[in-house]
Amino acid sequence: MTFNSFIFWLVFPCIFIVYWALPDRVGGGSLCKEEIRPRNWFLILASYLLYANWKPAYTLILLAITLLTYFGARYIEAKEGYRKWGIIFTFATLTLVPLLVFKYYHFVNESVWSLLSSCGLRYELRGLNWAIPVGISFYTFQALGYLFDVYYKKEKAEKSFIDYALFVCFFPQIFSGPISKAGELLPQIKEKRVFKYEQGVQGLKLLLWGMFLKLVMADRLGLYVDKVVADYAMYSGPTCVLSAIFYSLQIYGDFAGYSLMAVGVAKLMGFDLINNFKRPYFSVSITDFWRRWHISLSRWLKDYVYIPMGGSRCSKLRNYWNIFVTFLVSGIWHGANWTYIVWGIIHGVAQIIEKALGLNNKETKGVWRFVRIVVTFAIVTLAWVFFRMPTLGDAVAYVGHSFSGFGIPEVLSVTNFAIYVMAIAIVLFKETREEFFPTKFCFLNNRYVRWAEYVVIFCLILLCGALDSGSFIYGSF
Repeated sequence: MTFNSFIFWLVFPCIFIVYWALPDRVGGGSLCKEEIRPRNWFLILASYLLYANWKPAYTLILLAITLLTYFGARYIEAKEGYRKWGIIFTFATLTLVPLLVFKYYHFVNESVWSLLSSCGLRYELRGLNWAIPVGISFYTFQALGYLFDVYYKKEKAEKSFIDYALFVCFFPQIFSGPISKAGELLPQIKEKRVFKYEQGVQGLKLLLWGMFLKLVMADRLGLYVDKVVADYAMYSGPTCVLSAIFYSLQIYGDFAGYSLMAVGVAKLMGFDLINNFKRPYFSVSITDFWRRWHISLSRWLKDYVYIPMGGSRCSKLRNYWNIFVTFLVSGIWHGANWTYIVWGIIHGVAQIIEKALGLNNKETKGVWRFVRIVVTFAIVTLAWVFFRMPTLGDAVAYVGHSFSGFGIPEVLSVTNFAIYVMAIAIVLFKETREEFFPTKFCFLNNRYVRWAEYVVIFCLILLCGALDSGSFIYGSF
């Protein structure tokens, strides 16, 4: 059940009221020595019911991963000796099995069939008719990260199964992240939670802005992008270029919008989740881009792929290889398609080139900074073309067609065009101010001005938003 669905906004107020009406904990006294946390139990129930709303049977996958990593971590912590690496390898592999089977079976099947066909052989594994469990990549990586943290002794194995189950299934983040670390979320699950007015206000602000990004900017841009991508050969090169730029903005508004809504809902429940985005399209390099885009995944890949391989504490060539493999894994994580793998390779190779030229950490100002922002955005947009297109052939053909012809891009729909240009202008103004002029325009901090902003944004969502409960792009990952 997604945040932009009408059903969620009918159900969530009930969840909110019941959650805060329940006592934080009962027992622990002379009559009942075992302390019970009713709110944690309720959140687990609500999370599983919301997840079951999509496909009830797949709650068993969620439960299986929870049980496996909970007992696996306990076993790893209790075990000592040189064979411990074999234990973590076994439990990590078992944790990944559902993800590998559900997400990559058809990809491997088709790849093997294509390879054998090229050799004149005809063999194909039986196809399996199933849908990928929503959010399986996110909660699998979160549980796997906890398992590695226990193995590396960064965290102690959680004793309370209820607390750990909530850590894995917490409903604001289960569908599309952010991917939390055990050291961040588990202490919040354990501590006593009291409703804080300021935290609630922050949550509502994030919800409002996230809805604007998703419904007014991303979903409206999607109407243009989908129409051009579906029949790109019929449109001019400049129209394809504009569509690619719009897709960059669409996927940002879609994913950042979801993440802000997730953080906002979590704040209303008394939790603080990691902010997944930090104005990524103002990045001056691809390296900088990954410090700002999908921050929780970047951190996961760094902690559990890049650093264990040796990170930067090795030779240059080995370091370049580590970067390449890390972003190859990132591409594979995003989906079972060669387009995602090429997308990851583009980002990995770009970072290797930046590091070789010393551009990855170089401070820039003025015109040179603007040039680097534009170049970085162009590279990211090019990579997004591979991310968006169904096949590598389509992606290459789309890029080639984008360089054909000159002229003004087609508008397609004057009304829609006006709406998403207005939405882009609002987002650009807000993020430009936060990035370059955080202390300027102080009049915008006035209480009445802020309330006027909230009312305008809310009205724009109602008047211009694509209120069709459209799915989130990253919900399929």
